[in-house]
Amino acid sequence: MRGLKLKVKLGKLELNNPIVCASGTFGFGEELKGLCDFKSIGAVITKTITLDPRPGNPPPRIYETECGVLNSVGLENPGLEGFIKDKLPKLKKLPVKTIVSVGGFSLQEYRQVVERLNERSEIMAFEINLSCPNVIKGEFSCGVPEQPRLKKIISQDKELTYKFTSDLRKLTSKTLIVKITPEVSDITEIAKAVKNAGADAISLVNTFFGMAINVETKKPYLGNIYGGYSGKAIKPMSLYRVWRVASNVDIPIIAGGGIETAADALEFILAGATAVSLGTVNLVYPGAAGKILSGIRQYLSRHKISDINELKGKANR
Repeated sequence: MRGLKLKVKLGKLELNNPIVCASGTFGFGEELKGLCDFKSIGAVITKTITLDPRPGNPPPRIYETECGVLNSVGLENPGLEGFIKDKLPKLKKLPVKTIVSVGGFSLQEYRQVVERLNERSEIMAFEINLSCPNVIKGEFSCGVPEQPRLKKIISQDKELTYKFTSDLRKLTSKTLIVKITPEVSDITEIAKAVKNAGADAISLVNTFFGMAINVETKKPYLGNIYGGYSGKAIKPMSLYRVWRVASNVDIPIIAGGGIETAADALEFILAGATAVSLGTVNLVYPGAAGKILSGIRQYLSRHKISDINELKGKANR
């Protein structure tokens, strides 16, 4: 079927197709040259950038289970200035749109990173990471006077989610995406806070908390004890949360969690997602986007659907 329309919009950002490579699984893009076809990717989301360089959590940081992967990388990154000096020039040369993931340990740190990077024309959008599951060991300062030491993920609290999002919204006119955790009692309340604070899109889900123990050593496999669990096993739980948010909050969604095939991606779009993110699959098959995009094209042709956006939320109608 000729003339298939695969373009989708996230705020001002238009992607040539709905496939996004998730933060933390695709490096800074440049590392994957020669291993993937960038034309099959709508956008790459960088590793999360913090104000200062971070060595990350103690090793081991990744452990493969029978049905997925546990990770406790701990936001290892070169820091803001290192990113601008060493990574951004290479990103600029890639034939793909760039979304920068932003993290921090206080609201002020988030502000500083966004303000500095907002000046860069090669950056099309920001994904604000309010959901990292393995950097919260009681030392996280959220920048709010009444809660100077937050011992939970920011996006587990709707008031903090609103405050961080609304403050950062004022700093940029670029597409602002907020990534939230699935580890909440009602994800729609957090999603509503994101929308009401002015974000253009929401990214979900991040990993679920998980751990694994070596029965011989009697110690956890991860150096950080616990970490974020991802992979095929979390897809039904992720899909449910995407469906819940899409059914209750009118905001574009980048959805992911266990996507490995075109059928997986289509399920998330049918549940209400505008775009889909590939995560764990990139670790084992960096060229997965090409295969998935080809499968989506075949599906649209087979069902005589001319525009990918016609499928959005179809399962909810």
